[in-house]
Amino acid sequence: MQLIKNYLYNVFYQLFILIVPLITMPYISRVLGPTGSGINYLTSANTQYFILLGSLGITLYGNRQIAYLRDNKQRVSQAFWEIFLLRCLTTLVALSSFYIFVYFNHTYQGAYLMQSILIIATALDISWFFMGVENFKVTVSRNVIVKIFSILFIFTLVKTKNDVIIYIFILSLSQLLGNLALFPYLRHYINWPQWRQLQIWQHLRPSLALFLPQVAMQIYLILNKTMVGWLVSVKATGFYTYSDNTIRAVLTLGTSLATVMMPRVANTFIHGDIKQVNKYTQLSFDFASALAVPLMFGIAAVSLKFVPSFLGAGYSPVAYLMIIETLLILPVTWTSVIGNQYLIPLGRNRTYTNSVLLGALISIVLNVPLILLFQTQGAMIVSVVCEFAVAFYQLYAIRQELPLRFLFNEFWKYLFAGLIMFVIVFYLHLHWKFTLLTFFVEVAAGISIYLAGLLILKAPVLSRLKILLAK
Repeated sequence: MQLIKNYLYNVFYQLFILIVPLITMPYISRVLGPTGSGINYLTSANTQYFILLGSLGITLYGNRQIAYLRDNKQRVSQAFWEIFLLRCLTTLVALSSFYIFVYFNHTYQGAYLMQSILIIATALDISWFFMGVENFKVTVSRNVIVKIFSILFIFTLVKTKNDVIIYIFILSLSQLLGNLALFPYLRHYINWPQWRQLQIWQHLRPSLALFLPQVAMQIYLILNKTMVGWLVSVKATGFYTYSDNTIRAVLTLGTSLATVMMPRVANTFIHGDIKQVNKYTQLSFDFASALAVPLMFGIAAVSLKFVPSFLGAGYSPVAYLMIIETLLILPVTWTSVIGNQYLIPLGRNRTYTNSVLLGALISIVLNVPLILLFQTQGAMIVSVVCEFAVAFYQLYAIRQELPLRFLFNEFWKYLFAGLIMFVIVFYLHLHWKFTLLTFFVEVAAGISIYLAGLLILKAPVLSRLKILLAK
């Protein structure tokens, strides 16, 4: 039952994150305009490289390490302080490098300085610890409160297209305050360390082992936005990012289970119960697939009229980008289970690294030619190809431990029910005049049709959900 509670907390938070843009995005897209939005997203994308340097793979490593040790408070305390101090040092290096970059970069310097707050927030991000001890409630509650205040400040202070720096400052500061709000809860889990016995650098090498795949992953997650900004326009970067943010926000509904299962699998593995690890993975893969299929078909079915009505007439290109990008929902959901829930907890870093290196290589090779040929849509096509390549590599790598016939045996039922849902909802979407009422009717119809299809086809997800409820 604890797994389901954590999953529901995580889903609630992801839904909340999804709702926040629904509240602020129409306002911001109109107030800042495509250019102002593009400045925010371009500077944010470039800042992410330095955040990645500061993080140094510690989020994944720290989560896993705390899950391994959580039965021993003293060892957990020592590990936390060592990992936390290591992250502070690496973030200091990243922040110094960022300010050098800003000094020599004469474009959007004010925006970049506001984005630097996010790098500082990286050092103070201890959410990895609470994930490791499987306490998702505290991270959710603190961040929800902070984000509510950030929404109020956005509507109060961001009034014109010249307020883009204020907007960035609000977003960055809310992240920093959200991270700081977690520290008071540490006293329930850890003690002060034995300072003279701290061995900070012992965590550097294993963190670096997970840093390389994070770098590779960011190449095909962030490089696309940067390349679109260089080869097309800053406005096109805004279009790309609106689509990407929306899809990846919805996508978290499918990947949330793997997030909460990762520390459970790591703890199960360290106790030597491989059979249970495989069982967890099969259950999660089936559940995640059952969620990913309707998300993919559903978003594609309602994008054409929803996007221009939601963002404004000037954002119609985003609708076509979203339709393309829905295709990556399925492979990303699979890799969240295979990569984050299975390979990383079991210490199979090389397989995980090779898979994302493959995605990065494909991104480097295809980005420039496809962007030159198809503009922003070319970059989106590259994203989809990269995610499928990563997923297929990981699935191939685990075929001996987890035969694909067990993972995909009844997948066709989800696909068939989702396809029927898409045909009907897309037909309604094309023939009905778009209003808020018709949109919700389309969504309700899609959910009903998909669930009915699962019941008729006797899809296994409902019975397997009962198993998860018992955990």
